[in-house]
Amino acid sequence: MSEAYIVAAMRTPGAKRNGRLSGWHPADLGGFIIDALLAKTGTDPALIEDVIFGCVQQVGQQSQNVARTAVLSSCLPEAVPGVTIDRQCGSSQQAIHFAAQAVISGAMDVVIAGGVESMSRVPMFTASTLAEKNGMGHYRGARFEQRYGSVEPSQFTGAEMMATKYQLSREQLDHFALESHRKAADAEEAFHGEIVPVPIVLPDGTEAMHGTDEGVRAGATIEGIQQVKLLVDGGVITAANASQICDGASSMLVVNERGLKRLGVEPIARVHSMHVQGSDPVIVLETPIPATLNALKKAGMKIDDIDLFEVNEAFASVPLAWLKETGASPDCLNVNGGAIALGHPLGASGTRIAATLLNALGKRGKRYGLQTMCEGGGLANVTIFERL
Repeated sequence: MSEAYIVAAMRTPGAKRNGRLSGWHPADLGGFIIDALLAKTGTDPALIEDVIFGCVQQVGQQSQNVARTAVLSSCLPEAVPGVTIDRQCGSSQQAIHFAAQAVISGAMDVVIAGGVESMSRVPMFTASTLAEKNGMGHYRGARFEQRYGSVEPSQFTGAEMMATKYQLSREQLDHFALESHRKAADAEEAFHGEIVPVPIVLPDGTEAMHGTDEGVRAGATIEGIQQVKLLVDGGVITAANASQICDGASSMLVVNERGLKRLGVEPIARVHSMHVQGSDPVIVLETPIPATLNALKKAGMKIDDIDLFEVNEAFASVPLAWLKETGASPDCLNVNGGAIALGHPLGASGTRIAATLLNALGKRGKRYGLQTMCEGGGLANVTIFERL
C-alpha cells in the first residue's frame, strides 16, 4: 500500500478579530498560503491535482466553494480543482485525511490540504444565524430534537459540562491558559519554521509584514486572567481560558511515492494513522478522548509511544480533561502553546496545528506526533504523524 507523505506544512500568523489580517479577503488569503507553499517546495503549479480546503462559515466572502476561489486567487492553473469541506473546527484536519486517502489510493499523487477562515469578515455562526434571521429555519429537525431535546447544543455549555464532569476548577483552567501564553511567547523564534509573514497595510496606511501571532500575551499574569468575567454566573469558563477568535490560513503538501519522484523532493513526515469518530453532540467537546484511545488502538500504539501531542485549546477544559483520561504527559502537550494564545481560525486550525506539531517534532528531534480536536456535532479527528 502507498504511503501519504508530507513535503511541507505552513501557516500564516494568527490575527485578532478586526486585527492585522482583517484587510485580507479570505479567498485571497487562501491563495496567498497556496503560493507560499509552492514557493517553499519549488513545486510546479501544474503538478497539483486537487486543493482540499477546510472552512466552517461558508457564507458571504467564504461562500461558493472558497477552495476553488482560493485556487483562482493563486498562481495555480485554472485546470486545478478545489473543494471546500466542513467538519466544523476539524475541517482542515479532515482535509489532510482526504488528501492522504487520495494519494494512498493512487487516485492522485500530489494534493494540497489546508484551510482558511476570516472570523473578522465572516463571524462565527453566521451561516446559521443569517439563515434563521431570514426565515430559513435552523439545522435541527424534528428527529434530532426527539433524540436530543429542543435545546441547541452549545460549545460554551459543553465547555462547562466538561469542567463539571472532569472536576476541573477555574483555577486549573486559568493556570492552563497562562501556560499557553507563556509557551507561545517562548516559541516565537521556533515558529519561524512554520509561519509565512503576510504583507499588510496598517491603519495609518503604512505597509508592513505580519509575522508573529497577534494574540500571544507575553506579559500575561494569573492575576489578570483571573479578573476576566465568567461567561455564565457560577461557571468556570471565561474568554481568557478559551480560544481566541482569529483570522488565518494554513496549507500542507501531501504526496505519495510517485509524487515525491515527480517533485524531486524528500518528505519531512508521513501520515502514520488516521481516525475520526462521533459521540454525544450535547456535551460536544468530549470526543477527542475516546477518539484518541481508539486511534492508538487502531495504530497498535500506546500513549507513551507518542512523543508530542497537540489537542486544540478550544477551551482549557478540553485538553485538561483529555490529559486526565488518556494519562499523557502534560510536558508533551501543546509544547508551543495552543489556541488560547495563538487563536483558533476554525477551518484553518487543523493544518495550523499540523504545521506546529511537525515543526516541533523536527526542532526537538522527536518521531511521533498526535493531533486531535473537538468539533461541532460531537466529532473528533485524530492524526498520528511520523517525522522522517
